[in-house]
Amino acid sequence: MALPDLILPGQQGTWPPDPILVPEAYAGLTLRRILAYGIDFMAISVILLCLWWITVLLTVATLGLAWPLHFIIAPPLVALAYHSLQTSGAAAATLGMRFFGLKAHSIQGGPPDLGQALIHTICFYASMGLSGGLLLLVALFNPRRRMLHDILAGMVILRKVVV
Repeated sequence: MALPDLILPGQQGTWPPDPILVPEAYAGLTLRRILAYGIDFMAISVILLCLWWITVLLTVATLGLAWPLHFIIAPPLVALAYHSLQTSGAAAATLGMRFFGLKAHSIQGGPPDLGQALIHTICFYASMGLSGGLLLLVALFNPRRRMLHDILAGMVILRKVVV
């Protein structure tokens, strides 16, 4: 498994990069992740708005039997698919992450697989729902700025920097 290009020549074999030796990989990471989620939230909202018309037509066509699609099933499925498929994809980043120059990595150094991305997404939304976002403060006490859902999924999010 090839290591990403964030490792400096004197730091061969160390993954994830040490925040002291490669500070640019972690600079402004927490704020960038928050802003990236804002873009992702807007993208998910646009997708749900497009699906809204389909679910309304299905609800009318089924005389109301399809209303759970509209409110209960579609939002979590769209969010889960959006985050998981993009994070485990070739870019290893959602649209928001790409915009802010972020990339997801497995803690072993490779790209995250679909299982890791699913765990990451489920743990993110569970921690947001159960703590109102307070569990995201874990990143402030972690030198690699890993949040609880990153730790549970075995992932690290880094800036895409050319070293």
